[in-house]
This record gives sequence, C-alpha cells and structure tokens, in this order.
Amino acid sequence: MHYRKLGDSDLEVSEIALGSWLTYGVGVAKEQARNCLRQAFDSGINLIDTANVYGRGAAESVLGELLREFSREDYVLATKVYFPMSATDRGLSAAQISLQLDGSLARLGTEYVDLYQCHRYDHETPLEETMAALTQAVDAGKVRYIGFSEWPAEKISAALAMSGVAKFVSSQPHYSMLGRWPEAEVIPVCRENGISQIVFSPLEQGVLTGKYKPGQPPPRGSRGSDDASNQFMGDWLKNEVLQAVQTLRTLADEAGLTMAQMALAWVLQNDNVAATIIGASRPGQIVENAAASGVRLDVATMAAIDKNLRKVIHR
Repeated sequence: MHYRKLGDSDLEVSEIALGSWLTYGVGVAKEQARNCLRQAFDSGINLIDTANVYGRGAAESVLGELLREFSREDYVLATKVYFPMSATDRGLSAAQISLQLDGSLARLGTEYVDLYQCHRYDHETPLEETMAALTQAVDAGKVRYIGFSEWPAEKISAALAMSGVAKFVSSQPHYSMLGRWPEAEVIPVCRENGISQIVFSPLEQGVLTGKYKPGQPPPRGSRGSDDASNQFMGDWLKNEVLQAVQTLRTLADEAGLTMAQMALAWVLQNDNVAATIIGASRPGQIVENAAASGVRLDVATMAAIDKNLRKVIHR
C-alpha cells in the first residue's frame, strides 16, 4: 500500500480507502463487515470513511463497535454531516453541526474524528455560520481537520477567503473514468490551495468492473439488480456505456490488471487525488482493489482509455 499526504494536513492516508455507503450497518452482516475491516487493515488501508446519514447512524455504529479491536492511532477516521437524520435534523447550521458531531462521536466510540466533512453545501445556512461552527469543533479537539464533498468551486473559494477559520484540507468528489466533472473547476481550485481529493464512486458502483454486460440483465445479487440500491446508477447502465466499458477489458489485460484495478489506478494518476474510496462486502474485493495502489498507467494506456470512452464520458 502506498500513502499520500492529505492536503495541507499532517495526515498520511492510504491511496485506497474503505467506505461504508450502502454496506456496513445496512446491507452487509456484521461478521462480514468485521472480516472486511480486518482485511483492510491487513492490506495497509488506514483511511476509513463513513457518514452520519449512512443507515441513519447504523454505519457509524457498526464501525464504532468493530474498530475497538484496533488502536485508534492506527487509522484515519472520516465522517460527514449535512443530510437529514430526522424530519427536522439536517444541514450545516451551527446547532446541527454541534448536534450531529456529538452523535457521530458517540456512535463511533471515539473522542475525535480525524476528518469532518460537509456532505454537501447548505444553501440555507450562511457560510460564515458553517465555517465558525467547524472551527469551534476543531478548537474543541473533536475534529482534527475539515473537508467538504461536492461543493461548488465558488463556495470553496469563498470559504478559503475567510480569515480566522479552520482551513479545508480535503474534497470528496464523485470522480471516475466515466464521470470527470471535478476536472473543470473543483480540482484546479483545490490544487492551488492545498486541498486533496478523496474520491468516491471510482468504479461507478461496479460498472467499471465490467460485470454489467450490454444487452443483458444485471447479474443476480448485484447492486444494479436491486431497485433499492441502483437508483444512483442512472445512465451508467445504458447499453452504449456498457459497450464502451467492455472495450477496456483488453487494455486491462495488457496492463496485467483487473478492470477494477485499472479504474482505481486511473483515478490515482491525478496527483491531486490523495485516496479513492472502495466499498466491499467481501474481503476478496479489498485484496483485489488494494492492489491498485502504486500502479502507474503508461501514456499509451491513458490515451486508449480516453479514446475508448470518449462518447460516454460525462464532464
């Protein structure tokens, strides 16, 4: 496992991070989650990412229980705040940040999180209030560093321009071979200001593994076959996308990689990316994905990926 510095922080994070969206506390049994977590540590993964909203606290609770067998100094723990936890609890107001942070810490069984991330931008709360509340959390020792997910570039810049507040060190964007939206504005702003990317959905929920075949129904038991889980897969299951993805198989074979490894390695070629998040329900998935760390894709392979996907890339 290779490690990278997270923005302007003193955190060194593994290039592959373990996430918990739609898995731990929700669709994956506790013993499976335990085995995955153990394999993650065995593979050198030290960044564990979750959010209060995952299972409405269930993911944090399971992780809090399972992480007890590991030393707190051995991992970097990241969680998030913004999405509804009840009919009235949501957003990034000072009151909500205080309430939700304390709830997350209790569920995670820890006195602090290494990284506290704003899960989205809150247009209903003044940015000054949000940043002051995050700064108070840092000053209180409950949070070491702060980050954000899917914020508009102009809001990132506005937060960075404020004086007397904690500085963001991370951005968590949706980024992959197929979805390249952050490249236009977010990554340039972050690169100039000491903010690293922690990427989510680098495999587009399994599409870039090649397991979904054009003209065929999604494999039984896959996320694509589950209407409760595939609502965010959208256009990626269209035949033209799946056909283009299948053309990557030869490139992966030539590089000595699985399609999943190549997709993860592609994200990590960007020097502003500190880590890419994977989800796993089986330890074997972690072993395969962790092997993407440290892989360098040559210029010809990168060019071929762009050529093969050119008609289906979203920017």
